[in-house]
Amino acid sequence: MKYATGAGLVFLAGVLWSVQGLIIRNIHEAGSWAILFWRSAGMVPVLLLWIGWGSGGKIGRELRSVGLPGVLGGLGLVMAFSGAIYAFQATSVANAVLLFSASPFFAAILGRALLHEQVSALTWIAIGLAAIGIAVMVGGGLAGGALDGNIAALLSALGFAIFTVTLRWGKLANMMPAVVLGGVFSMIAGALALTVMQQVLLVPGREIAIAAAMGAITLTGGMLLYTIGSRVVPAAQSTLISLVEVLLAPVWVWLFLGETVSQGTLIGGAVLLGAVVLNAYGGRRLATA
Repeated sequence: MKYATGAGLVFLAGVLWSVQGLIIRNIHEAGSWAILFWRSAGMVPVLLLWIGWGSGGKIGRELRSVGLPGVLGGLGLVMAFSGAIYAFQATSVANAVLLFSASPFFAAILGRALLHEQVSALTWIAIGLAAIGIAVMVGGGLAGGALDGNIAALLSALGFAIFTVTLRWGKLANMMPAVVLGGVFSMIAGALALTVMQQVLLVPGREIAIAAAMGAITLTGGMLLYTIGSRVVPAAQSTLISLVEVLLAPVWVWLFLGETVSQGTLIGGAVLLGAVVLNAYGGRRLATA
């Protein structure tokens, strides 16, 4: 595969991911846990087909190969998936996707604390900038009544960071089996939460179909495109290209729902995006050193 093809696939992955906020905003009756269940139900079969195709039908072997790191990573994805869905419902889409982009910084901190990985000086500077941007955005949420949504977005970013670090801990080259576990755990968590909260799982069929299609197409499709494309695109560059998700997600809800971006989101988001770009530039320098 040529570099341009890989970069194009990563770009398309970001475009697919960017519409998820708009889709969730068009689900009106199902709550976060029901969406989590049905989106995961749409995601898991597609991933199993992909794993079966790549392993010659040895799906069970691939799932068992991830061991404890894969199980812990899957649990991290429950936090990531559920936090993201709630954030899209409780805060602006712009706030949510921008705060999601803090995940690499959480991963760097966790990797340093748990795996004793080295963190470059440039990354520490980027983490400091990200913290400033996050503080501005979360503070704006406190004033605008969206604090819980902002916190959910940060918990989602932390969940993705946990997933990333556990894969590095287990030295797992293939993340897809762990993602399948995350989907299965998410279905279990969603069903349990709905039972405890005495909410219904069988929401209107239209909303079940939307959530399942979101899991099968936008979430899983983007993940597969990103995985294929990143084989020929360095990690730092993949990070930058996939930022199209952060840029497009607020555009879709502005075009179709009229949702605008607050001043706090613009200022804090600009600082946070600057930190992401700085961190990716540092990763590029390390990769070419």
